[in-house]
Amino acid sequence: MLHLIWYIIVGLIAGWAAKSLMHMHMSLLWTIVLGIVGSIIGGLVTHIFSRPKPGAQFHPAGIIVSILGALLVLWLWHKYKLHIPAG
Repeated sequence: MLHLIWYIIVGLIAGWAAKSLMHMHMSLLWTIVLGIVGSIIGGLVTHIFSRPKPGAQFHPAGIIVSILGALLVLWLWHKYKLHIPAG
């Protein structure tokens, strides 16, 4: 249960930073979703360069890589002109 709360907090921070840097307006829910997706993408990228410890299921991306992943998602979203729900 504590992991889910932590994912939401990191997602909120990463999503807020990314949408602020890209000057986009999103609802709180979509900001959290953006941050979580950015964290997953950041974790996948860092997994390529650094393997997680034996027995660990996930690789912690960290807040900086989560923000970079969220920025990548927003850039792709903007490039392909997808609709972002505003709140």
